[in-house]
Amino acid sequence: MTQQQDYPVLWPVPTRWADNDHYGHVNNVTYYSYFDTAVNAWLIHATGTDIRDLPAIGVVAKTSCTFIGSISFPDQLLVGIRIARLGNSSISYDLAIFRDAGDSLQLAATGTFVHVYVDDESRTPVPIPDAIRAAAELLVGASAAEPR
Repeated sequence: MTQQQDYPVLWPVPTRWADNDHYGHVNNVTYYSYFDTAVNAWLIHATGTDIRDLPAIGVVAKTSCTFIGSISFPDQLLVGIRIARLGNSSISYDLAIFRDAGDSLQLAATGTFVHVYVDDESRTPVPIPDAIRAAAELLVGASAAEPR
């Protein structure tokens, strides 16, 4: 079973009123937004730079989500982030969404997210920018016991 200790980064992402659907829980497509928000916010924090200003941008080439438990506004979430693969022009992330239940974290979903770095103008694959590679390398093989 996936646990928070499996992820060296737990990034906070709040739910919003607008995230709930007609059935009173967060709509499935919103989980992907949480993944995208957590990964990019962590990258900005870890690199100390505005990643939008780099000569290469990370485009999402693949994403998936397995839904495990329901979440709803006003739940507070933590998105677990770890690097599954660090390539020349791509980074594969393993992700998990945990609902903060006060005394514990409850797993709500797991997923994958692949960034392929491309030239900002030509959109052809290029090597991962140095600042992003340096941040990602900190998570390769890292355990949750190693704060990041």
